[in-house]
Amino acid sequence: MTPRILLDTANIPNSGGELRLFQRGQEFSIMLGSNELMNSRLSGSEEALATLPCERLSDRTAARLLIGGLGMGFTLRAALPLLGATAEVVVAELVPAVVKWARGPMAAIFDGSLSDPRVTIETADVFDLISHNHGFYDAILLDVDNGPEGITHASNDRLYNSAGLIAAQKALRPGGILAVWSSAPDAKFTRRLTDVGFAVEEAPVRARGKRGAHHMIWLAQN
Repeated sequence: MTPRILLDTANIPNSGGELRLFQRGQEFSIMLGSNELMNSRLSGSEEALATLPCERLSDRTAARLLIGGLGMGFTLRAALPLLGATAEVVVAELVPAVVKWARGPMAAIFDGSLSDPRVTIETADVFDLISHNHGFYDAILLDVDNGPEGITHASNDRLYNSAGLIAAQKALRPGGILAVWSSAPDAKFTRRLTDVGFAVEEAPVRARGKRGAHHMIWLAQN
């Protein structure tokens, strides 16, 4: 069996724990404790986080997207072919080392997407970008933590509580979409989205094409 090799570790800011990057052959995984947060073999639901909202915004040739969480770049890579030449994509990644891994050992997975002139990488908390850019984005795509019931960082709750959802609503242009990835359904979160005024669609997806774990994506339109 091909051994799993620890390539690097990184602390999540504000005492959020330690991320570990592993490689086994051509496969990469990012762990937090005993929890596998990402695996390079499982990209289906992260890609759907991009394709579902981008298909609904196909008439916006100069769309502005904000992606919360760089991860292994699957959401970014899936979005780029669906966007026009004048689109703008900002990716907010809280952990600097994740950006370093994307440009280093995982560069083949990213397949040049970080060099696309439409893409800007911000080493920042996505909540700050949401809070300071009113009426700016056509879509906000959140793949932060494990979804609304996070495991990596208590401060992520502010993205998913009612005040955070209202902030996202204000950051979107009319008709814009907030898309949220989660490892599981969450009826309370669906109600929160509805209560703040979003038109909500729940989209169950699989982790790997038609196989793998069931994940959930919310599409909340402004």
